[in-house]
Amino acid sequence: MNLSLGVKVLIVVICALVSVIVGAGAAWISHKAGARKRDAVLFGGGTFIGVMTLCLAVLGSLGVLSGGAA
Repeated sequence: MNLSLGVKVLIVVICALVSVIVGAGAAWISHKAGARKRDAVLFGGGTFIGVMTLCLAVLGSLGVLSGGAA
């Protein structure tokens, strides 16, 4: 795909936003009453990294983030 740099940056920002939302949801769901909040934050951070990696891997394999034509 021949997308401009601005569109590629927008796609990556959207992936990051979706990853933040999923990570925050996972942290909220994993938090237990009386438990330390940092455990939920670490779980949410790991989820963010996993979702972001998955999004970028899928976009890279589809050729959305590549420089040349597919």
